[in-house]
Amino acid sequence: MVEIKLKKGKEKAVYQHHPWIFSGALDKVKGKPANGEVVRVIDANGEFLAYGYYNDQSRVAVRLIEWSEEATIDADWYESKIKTAIAGRANLLNENTTACRLIFSEADFLPGLIVDKYADFLSVQILSSGIEKAKEVIISALVKLLQPKGIFDRSDATARTHEGITAENGLLWGENPEEFIEVKENGIKYHINIAEGQKSGFYCDQRDNRKILASYTKNKKVLDCFSYSGGFSLNALLEGASHVTSVDSSALAIETLKQNIALNQFDASKHTAIQSDVNKQLRQFNDELQKFDVVVLDPPKYAPSRSALDRAARAYKDLNRRGLMLLESGGLLATFSCSGAVDIETFKQIIAWAALDAGKEVQIIKQFCQPEDHPIRLSFPEGEYLKGLLVRVV
Repeated sequence: MVEIKLKKGKEKAVYQHHPWIFSGALDKVKGKPANGEVVRVIDANGEFLAYGYYNDQSRVAVRLIEWSEEATIDADWYESKIKTAIAGRANLLNENTTACRLIFSEADFLPGLIVDKYADFLSVQILSSGIEKAKEVIISALVKLLQPKGIFDRSDATARTHEGITAENGLLWGENPEEFIEVKENGIKYHINIAEGQKSGFYCDQRDNRKILASYTKNKKVLDCFSYSGGFSLNALLEGASHVTSVDSSALAIETLKQNIALNQFDASKHTAIQSDVNKQLRQFNDELQKFDVVVLDPPKYAPSRSALDRAARAYKDLNRRGLMLLESGGLLATFSCSGAVDIETFKQIIAWAALDAGKEVQIIKQFCQPEDHPIRLSFPEGEYLKGLLVRVV
């Protein structure tokens, strides 16, 4: 096995089980490892530290997977890690919830592997060269442990480009999913499109937050922005919202949302779907002097890295300012960020600036976070990406 020697003083994070080693920490590569190959990492004195995936095209030169020198990284090792991850989510799946994230990358010691279960199908994202190299072993383990109808590859994320591997989208094993398959989340039915939907087809990470927010929407006029297939909208309708307006720029998202309204036999007269750019639509609502009781802002990732933080902060502030302007005293804003580079304290400051610019005084009454199928390893705080605030206009 190829050995990677670290510079003196660069071993501290490895001792603390942080899974990333950046290229600048490497002193010597003893051999010529292929990208994705498992390598042995040693300190400046030659002492064993960990095993990990090597990649000379990525800023993260080694993604660590195992800290026990006695371990053998083989098919049994992968099956054990996958089995443990699945067991940790068993309590989440039942007759009322059939969608769940089963494997969450570094949090489950499989950096670059995302596996989502949607009823009888699995949607997989392979985002590191190490997981790509072990793909056949991983698929075999998933089939053995879960017996799905089919496994679909949604590895079309930009993360693959940074790893030097090309995007993939297609069937990996078994049957192709139909254009729309039905899943349940907290008793609500959803049609999701695995092949063409956003990310892996659905956003399981808002499952708890959708239910929590819905408890505030009875008899309320709700605006759900970046609604996608309608998670917040459907939960609000279930809880008795007087009317829900959903806005998304995607035609597929709006069509799927309309299907989901019918699928759950909700009163279509209490729902309006608008295909539009959200910022443009918020400006129009303001020009029309429209007001809402609850506004939901769940935008895509504005800050993919810390270098984009300043630009993202401005975008978040402007978006939230526009949302707050549609609320009167007592109105609620549920606002989210899925940018890992934006921590919760920074996000609070951004919302404070937005409130000031909107001429509103607000109170934080609840904080939102990612659910338990998106766990956060204490040795890898970067895994905490989703945060949200429920604020009330005073």
